[in-house]
Amino acid sequence: MSQHHLSQVSSSFFNVKEDYNTTLDNMSREFEERWNHQTQSPHSNLENYIQRAVLGNGSFGTVLLVKEKVGKNYYAAKMMSKEDLVRLKQVAHVHNEKHVLNAARFPFLIYLVDSTKDFDYLYLILPLVNGGELFSYHRRMRKFNEKQARFYACQVVLALEYMHRMHLMYRDLKPENILLDIRGYIKITDFGFTKRVDGRTSTLCGTPEYLAPEIVQLRPYSKSVDWWAFGILVYELVAGRSPFAIHNRDVILMYSKICMGEYKMPSYFTQNLKNLVESLMQVETTKRKCIRWLDGCEEPCVVSRCRLVWHSQPGSSGTLCAHGNRRRGSVQFREFRIKGQDEVANKSASRVICEFLNVKIAYVSLFLGDIGVKNVLLK
Repeated sequence: MSQHHLSQVSSSFFNVKEDYNTTLDNMSREFEERWNHQTQSPHSNLENYIQRAVLGNGSFGTVLLVKEKVGKNYYAAKMMSKEDLVRLKQVAHVHNEKHVLNAARFPFLIYLVDSTKDFDYLYLILPLVNGGELFSYHRRMRKFNEKQARFYACQVVLALEYMHRMHLMYRDLKPENILLDIRGYIKITDFGFTKRVDGRTSTLCGTPEYLAPEIVQLRPYSKSVDWWAFGILVYELVAGRSPFAIHNRDVILMYSKICMGEYKMPSYFTQNLKNLVESLMQVETTKRKCIRWLDGCEEPCVVSRCRLVWHSQPGSSGTLCAHGNRRRGSVQFREFRIKGQDEVANKSASRVICEFLNVKIAYVSLFLGDIGVKNVLLK
């Protein structure tokens, strides 16, 4: 490794890192402005949209494919019954989700385009992200290799870092809540459990298999619960199963294993992946590695080792949906000839974020004497 090259990349890394941190600071100010000044959308009328199809059904509503009456843009409309929301005591969750969607703007997060209502339903109009769920893609492939898991993991890290910088605790990280866009990049969705908090909270919520021990034990918890869930996500992507999965669906036994941190590490995990999972899935919160550790260049992390390049591109043209046949090493999607809106409010911010990742990767690769050919998640 050339000292000259190391010096060059090191200088670039710290310059771009400074730009990245400045970008996050600017995003934080913009977030505060939107959070504190929630405004009614200029559309706010269902008659502005034409329903084209049903995209899916969830616990609290239906997702529709809609098109602007004036214009060519397609969107996903989350339609929720007012009666069901009241009966299931989900009104506060929906208002909170709308608040977050309206304020957050980040390349790997869904955002609010519009909202409206009629006599029976509430509608959240969202960008059309038509690559399907990461869950469906993962289920078809059964498990990812570490290079594939690394691609998705790095984006989740940046999304969580952004949310935590905005004082948002996500609390529902799982493959079902990660959508794929037409390029294969992620969009995290479903912010019903997201809470804005500076310190700790104690609400029992989330998906059982992803709950951190402190949530199960009804103790006050911090944003570190998101890093516990991230550890489970990475484990599941590579192993093809949850570390705390119970065959007979005994929830009490599963909670017991979570609280004691009892799980088996697959033998085919590389040592680097084992170290990452063990660092994140620490029962004792003071030992759990969060973003402060992940951000360290002295201890290169999943972000440092991730290239925002999909080596097996899904398809070659058009807009994609999550149906089709799987081939070795890639997924071929049936083409869905609809152009979805996938705009990021701040294009310059997206550029800085990607540039930061790429330069950081190069710096760490040179520092380690490795050009990125090793198939590892953490080096």
